Amino acid sequence: MAARVGLLLRALPLLLWGGLDAQLSERGSQELRREAEALSCAWVTRTVPRDLLTVLPLDLLKHPGGTSRTHLPFGVLRRAAPLLPVRQDKKPAFLEKYGYLNEQVPKDLTAARFSNAIREFQWVSQLPISGVLDPATLRQMTRPRCGVADTDSQVAWTKRVSALFAGRQAKMRRKKRFAKQGSKWYKQHLSYRLVNWPQHLPEPAVRGAVRAAFQLWSNVSALEFWEAPATVPADIRLTFFQGDHNDGLGNAFDGPGGALAHAFLPRRGEAHFDRDERWTLSRRRGRNLFVVLAHEIGHTLGLPHSPAPRALMAPYYKRLGRDALLSWDDVLAVQGLYGKPQGGSVAVQLPGKLFTDFEAWDTRRPQGRRPEIQGPKYCHSSFDAITVDGQQRLYIFQGSQFWEVAADGNVSEPRPLQARWAGLPPHIEAAAVSLDSGDFYFFKGSRCWRFRGSKPVWGSPQLCRAGGLPRHPDAALFFPPLGRLVLFKGARYYVLARDGLQVEPYYPRGLQDWGGVPEEVSGALPRPDGSIIFFRDDRYWRLDQAKLRATASGRWAAELPWMGCWHANSGGALF
Repeated sequence: MAARVGLLLRALPLLLWGGLDAQLSERGSQELRREAEALSCAWVTRTVPRDLLTVLPLDLLKHPGGTSRTHLPFGVLRRAAPLLPVRQDKKPAFLEKYGYLNEQVPKDLTAARFSNAIREFQWVSQLPISGVLDPATLRQMTRPRCGVADTDSQVAWTKRVSALFAGRQAKMRRKKRFAKQGSKWYKQHLSYRLVNWPQHLPEPAVRGAVRAAFQLWSNVSALEFWEAPATVPADIRLTFFQGDHNDGLGNAFDGPGGALAHAFLPRRGEAHFDRDERWTLSRRRGRNLFVVLAHEIGHTLGLPHSPAPRALMAPYYKRLGRDALLSWDDVLAVQGLYGKPQGGSVAVQLPGKLFTDFEAWDTRRPQGRRPEIQGPKYCHSSFDAITVDGQQRLYIFQGSQFWEVAADGNVSEPRPLQARWAGLPPHIEAAAVSLDSGDFYFFKGSRCWRFRGSKPVWGSPQLCRAGGLPRHPDAALFFPPLGRLVLFKGARYYVLARDGLQVEPYYPRGLQDWGGVPEEVSGALPRPDGSIIFFRDDRYWRLDQAKLRATASGRWAAELPWMGCWHANSGGALF
């Protein structure tokens, strides 16, 4: 479904930057309109179940922007007669929290009402519409997302799409309608304040991300933003909280994953972020703070969630990449409230520059007044991957370099990856050494490398997905009791076969088997005492294999002398 909607969205790029009248000839606009109508019609007929096509109005299939109020599939699905049976032995708390079921519905919730709620969720989430809690729907409900409800998101999107087809008069009606709703600021110069920020990220970089997120919206609208000094009240406040923070139990944060942040429509001007998330400014591990900031700022401006698959205002978290951050739907929504930038032209900040800026930010470099510490670079923050060989020699990887740390904590000078393992790319995501063969295994993206000494084994690199391995694994580990490699990805782990990069049957399994180990770890090591050490950012967790649970945790640079950081700080705590 996402691909089909994407075809429709990509057919209308010029409508985004000023409308048909200014950008296209009459003939060109007619051709584009016909193409978009055809794409929309194909999307409807291929997405809606066959038994519902009979209730679709004919004018919908011919013209998505017609006068009929039911000009999108869900408008019809709400009143569709045929409904598939649905199990109700599971409390619909998720559907209530995100606006798909009224919290005041009676306890004897009917199957029809529950199925309709599932259908609406599936439509907004770009899933096949069935009305059944199938595995894909349940997986979607567990994905990290914004904590704001999706109420009426499809209604606002429908009106924007209809306006594109109806022309200038519909645009005028849209502006009046938004003004009547009251969920907008009645001024164009807005101030903001960053109240606090994640302590593992440098303040200058976080403030830069905040400025870039506001600039993303000012570039495509008539709004202007400025950071208010501490002595002046701010229109928009950005704050990091943990758990229940007096916003009501429905808005309490739930730790890593789940709801990442939430915000309030104008004119409360508040955006709250879960302090327990693994925030980052890069595009590698963790949740990219810039992307979530830009999304929540959209809510503070009055924008609801969008069902457009490429929209920044879509409810589910999207990774930072080179694709456009703002879709045509994001731009139409903010311009419908506040108008275009001065001069009428839209100066879109292309994501390439934003992408480069974030890649250039070195969050590992000490900032401000932090005391200067001599020693390995990885001790100052985190690393890309870590592993250990049969002599208890550590290999710690960061960027295009690696360090060797002897069992007594003595650290080598940083060495280039290419000098030891030719062809290995920088920023590898996971590494492990087989304690049986001594072979090194490296993982990045969808590729896997296997080296025997400094030479690649025949067929390396290879595509990991051929063996059922996950893309972008978080960490790898050689697990001595099994004599197997184990890969970790999010909340799951994969056990590999002895004779190759192939996932064993009955895997992946849930991370709860490793009692108390957090998601998205950056490394894992077996220790001589039989314990397993897991790393994430500047923290570590020690897993007792006998008890099958984490028995200790702390800051690895300060508490684990064999990591090679104590020598850099005269035998004490690093921080």
